[in-house]
Amino acid sequence: MAETDYDVVIIGGGPAGMTAGLYASRAKLKSLLVEKMIMGGQMMTTTLVENYPGFPGGIGGPELMMKIQEHCGEFGLETSYGSVEKIIDHGTTKTLIVDGKEITTKVIIIATGAIPRKLGIEGEADLVGKGVSYCATCDGAFFREVPIAVIGGGDTALEEAMFLTRFASKVILVHRRDELRATKILQERALANEKIEIAWNSVVDGFESDNSGLTGATLKDTKTGETRKIEIQGMFVAVGVTPTTGFVKGLVDLTEDGYIIAGEDTKTSLPGIFAAGDNRTTVLRQVSTAVGDGAVAAIMAEKYIHELAHSAK
Repeated sequence: MAETDYDVVIIGGGPAGMTAGLYASRAKLKSLLVEKMIMGGQMMTTTLVENYPGFPGGIGGPELMMKIQEHCGEFGLETSYGSVEKIIDHGTTKTLIVDGKEITTKVIIIATGAIPRKLGIEGEADLVGKGVSYCATCDGAFFREVPIAVIGGGDTALEEAMFLTRFASKVILVHRRDELRATKILQERALANEKIEIAWNSVVDGFESDNSGLTGATLKDTKTGETRKIEIQGMFVAVGVTPTTGFVKGLVDLTEDGYIIAGEDTKTSLPGIFAAGDNRTTVLRQVSTAVGDGAVAAIMAEKYIHELAHSAK
């Protein structure tokens, strides 16, 4: 088997990637974690994590990820920043092209997560940073004492709506159905919040703006087709996510919507490549499941490397 730079290269520095790095480096595998933007991933924009075991009362997303990163450092995990442009399969080894440079490894763990989905409405891109946002914790403080809207009906949408009541004069939660998808406890909290108004059976049909940015939106009733206008200065979109898997299209099997097809063992269709976290097919996408995926992927990677070494003898 050819010499490689690393035993394991992990792509993505969120909960799944960091946990994979922790397990792999603890197993004495020479491991590198490559992150494109910020270590911690989407968790760095999460104000409070209430459902991760061991932290009664919750813990801030950035605080949790910094603790995990520190833990990884104890076992010697290497980390670097860069964008993975391409992966080349050589059978028992793989080559990653990271910002034009080559890195060779025996195993790759893809833990790139997912990014917020856009509404896909004309004018949306032009209003990003001028009223339209995909991150309440990043931009919420810019909308003090003004009306805003949150689009969506899942856990993220309700969490963001409640967080934004700290700043906005009113939060209009726009949901395409007549029933929310979020967990019951979040629904109860949102419905009890006097600052939150729910626009049922509604979708955003257009934007209104001036030189200063967003001034309003047109909502369309999903049952009657009728439209109405709302005056808002901010809109936070929380309608799901899109997996960050474009760079492996054609290399491993993906679903129609771009998720890497991988089972609970995190194995992809290509031996030596594993997928962990929000970018793979799974029934639940939470911090705890991402951490579990990362642990499984690292253990499976260790087993795969052992089998490679045994077969080479």
